[in-house]
Amino acid sequence: MSTDRLPPSFPAFPVSRPRRLRRSDWTRRLVAENRLGVDDLIWPIFVHEGPGNAAIPSMPGVERLTVEAAAEAAREAEALGIPCIALFPATNPKLKSEDGREALNPNNLVCSAVRAIKAATKNLGVLCDVALDPYTSHGHDGLIVDDEIVNDPTLEMLVQQALVQAQAGCDIIAPSDMMDGRVGAIRAALDKAGFQHVQIMAYAAKYASAFYGPFRDAVGSAANLGRGDKRTYQMNPGNGDEALREVALDIAEGADMVMVKPGMPYLDICWRVKQAFGLPTFAYQVSGEYAMLTGAAERGWLDRARVAHESLLGFKRAGCDGVLTYFARDIARAFKQA
Repeated sequence: MSTDRLPPSFPAFPVSRPRRLRRSDWTRRLVAENRLGVDDLIWPIFVHEGPGNAAIPSMPGVERLTVEAAAEAAREAEALGIPCIALFPATNPKLKSEDGREALNPNNLVCSAVRAIKAATKNLGVLCDVALDPYTSHGHDGLIVDDEIVNDPTLEMLVQQALVQAQAGCDIIAPSDMMDGRVGAIRAALDKAGFQHVQIMAYAAKYASAFYGPFRDAVGSAANLGRGDKRTYQMNPGNGDEALREVALDIAEGADMVMVKPGMPYLDICWRVKQAFGLPTFAYQVSGEYAMLTGAAERGWLDRARVAHESLLGFKRAGCDGVLTYFARDIARAFKQA
């Protein structure tokens, strides 16, 4: 990891005047070290059965979309130049079960949305989350046996979930469950089934964070999880070295890209991961981050457009190759208008 120490030979003021390079807009642009562009964006969207789209109160400006609306949103994303969208389902509670069996249904909400989006677009990537929490009646990412989240039996479910998503046309499988060994199991299954071209973006360092609350509202898992927590499989927010071990394991198992989640409270982890491994590294600017910035902007305390851009630029400065962000469409529209 770079120490970022300054050379000792810099001349002192008044010979050295760093403000010279900040004096004009053209100079600032000329010497900018990091830039945010539309190619850095992945847009997460939520899908549900309907009827119609539904607002998410804890995420102002974000809606659950019908499959048809998701396809229309994908067309807009493609027109704006956004490279990829990520799909998350708000599953009908009637379809949830202890074992999350709906995740394996080739005609479930996510698979239907993938097919609709692929039919509507020509050059847009689709990322699908692999975890059981949108489908389980208890809200956990894995199977429960004797009050314990069991690892190895969960892997079998995750493998089947990944396969039905790949069959539907998903381009990137993103295991978010944090079960041990899931990347290797999914990679082997995809390759055996002829999906060698399907990429894996591992949620390699996913923390047991309090910033996920609005997301759980959006997918309808908050009520299922209740007062439970995910600390037996998601990471301790106080740990950094452990993140590097997790990333190393996922790379060894076949991950093409890795992700740090959440984003803004973990910029140091983003930097360490990128410096240590050099693999394409992404961050997820999660629902709580979006909600706090948007909520403050609604109260007039912050300029929404400027803080959104600045927060995403921070990810680039921390070494990220891209960001999953609910601001993606707004940022892309601003770039289009510039």
